[in-house]
Amino acid sequence: MAKKGMFSGVIFLGFGLYFLLQQFNIQILQGLYTWPTLVIIIGCGFLAQGYLGKDHEAILPGAVITGMGIHFHVVNKLDMWQEHAGVFLLLIAVGVLLTYVKTGVGLMAGILFLAAASLLLFFDRLENWAVEHGHDVSLISNFWPLFFIAAGAYFIFAQRKK
Repeated sequence: MAKKGMFSGVIFLGFGLYFLLQQFNIQILQGLYTWPTLVIIIGCGFLAQGYLGKDHEAILPGAVITGMGIHFHVVNKLDMWQEHAGVFLLLIAVGVLLTYVKTGVGLMAGILFLAAASLLLFFDRLENWAVEHGHDVSLISNFWPLFFIAAGAYFIFAQRKK
């Protein structure tokens, strides 16, 4: 039986702690008094609902929202962190795969999201490598969005028939 109050409880507890710590103005936590922290708290509420409340459908939004909060915290602080659309697909892949672990549903979608995220995150490097080795990848670079369209059409139309 799912515990429906887990989400609300974590949100109220998290926001309360956030505002209390903000009032104390603890210098070591100064970088956490921003809106991405609130996004992380909301994501943690979904994750708590998904894992502790046994409402496994909440895992996907929890992973995505928590990941977005973390992303917006570190994107301007770490040079190695990419501000790239592939990061968001990676968050979706993680959420779908975490949901799969609990429900046994969505492995193929998770793998496809992971592949798409990897393609987006590393496409520039792959393209440079291919050009250095004398391969023409202009056709792929012009038509790779069709991969997303085909995957979307598959999940909308082909999965509906099953």
